[in-house]
Amino acid sequence: MRLGHILGTIVLLVLFSLTPGSSLAKNSSNYEALKRFSQVLHLIEQNYVQKKDRQELIKGAIQGMLQELDPHSSYIDLDEFKLMQEEFSGEFGGIGIHIGMKDKKLMVIAPIEDTPAYKAGLKAGDLILEINGESTQGITLTEAVNKIRGPKGEPVELTILHKDAQKPVKVKIIRDTIPIHSVKSKELEPGYLYLRIIDFKANTTKELKKEIQKYTTKQNLKGIILDLRNNPGGLLDQAVSVSDLFLSDGLIVYTQGRNKESRKEYFAHKQKDDVTCPLIVLINAGSASASEIVAGALKDQKRALLLGEKTFGKGSVQTIIPLSDGSAIKLTVALYYTPKGRSIQAEGVEPDLNIPFEPPRPKDTNNHAFREENLTKHLENPDKKNDKEKEKREKLKAKEMLEKDNQLRMALELVKTLPTIKALKTK
Repeated sequence: MRLGHILGTIVLLVLFSLTPGSSLAKNSSNYEALKRFSQVLHLIEQNYVQKKDRQELIKGAIQGMLQELDPHSSYIDLDEFKLMQEEFSGEFGGIGIHIGMKDKKLMVIAPIEDTPAYKAGLKAGDLILEINGESTQGITLTEAVNKIRGPKGEPVELTILHKDAQKPVKVKIIRDTIPIHSVKSKELEPGYLYLRIIDFKANTTKELKKEIQKYTTKQNLKGIILDLRNNPGGLLDQAVSVSDLFLSDGLIVYTQGRNKESRKEYFAHKQKDDVTCPLIVLINAGSASASEIVAGALKDQKRALLLGEKTFGKGSVQTIIPLSDGSAIKLTVALYYTPKGRSIQAEGVEPDLNIPFEPPRPKDTNNHAFREENLTKHLENPDKKNDKEKEKREKLKAKEMLEKDNQLRMALELVKTLPTIKALKTK
């Protein structure tokens, strides 16, 4: 028998054995899908109006495949991976903004405080319609980040549709070096400390502990207001360790993937530096991901009172998986759940007290005159006592913060009364 007849007989036997439920049938289906992809690739290479590099075509196919999964899965090349590392552990050039996709539209999740984006008036919920005159329709998150970032001193123009606005506006923003500091503090009244976490980076818990310790060495701590408003999230381990700082035991969060075996639980542990004073947490629609983990844990464990507005609802877990050529993919592999088993995804965390933010009245924002002392690098008066003047200025800043922020004012009044409320409950 000739070789051709032998091969033909083998092919016929294989075809007859391809029943719908067989592994051979599945392999055949996979082969057909790959064959179709190869055909399309060949047709583009041979017939497209411009010559295209095969590696770029395959990269585009991978990007499209991941983009179809969810807004947070994406392809990461080497340069983009470096940018991600810089964002979490160093400084980078940009405008200071965290963005996401909602209904295939590019949206501001939150501007980073004291950055060009924050000063330009960008807010959570704003839509970015154009970047430097180019439409953002169909753009990936990675592409948007690369277009917005750039060297310090160079401008980028965004076309923004503010939340509840009828017409978009063009906003020209000068890029700057975005600082890595993620924690700010301020004494609102003697014994009451305001702590703001801007986002969750590699050193967030360390910074938070430092600010608390710095205060407690000088003053007895009566209560804390933890501000997570417009905090877009960050590292999971930092969300867990920040929560652990205020909890001595119990579940903080758990993640659950497709398989039951993939469940991971994160618990609080008793520590010497645990913070036990009354606690109020401020949240809003710009609070996402890691900040929702903290808020959800402290709420479910009845450790803190949540005040403000419902959070963003970004409750998915992404992992970075390296590829053979040095690039990587960011893939959604699980969902976050609060200690009571509630998924954060697309639901968010509800505050205990729903208090909408009220913008300050015009008279509240214009009653502070601009003086010599407001100028950068102004000369200090040699006759004044610096410590007392500094203390006076800090008190004035705290007063101004409270005047302009109705949620913060309410939080301060509540944190004062929490011990009394707790005592009444135990009677």
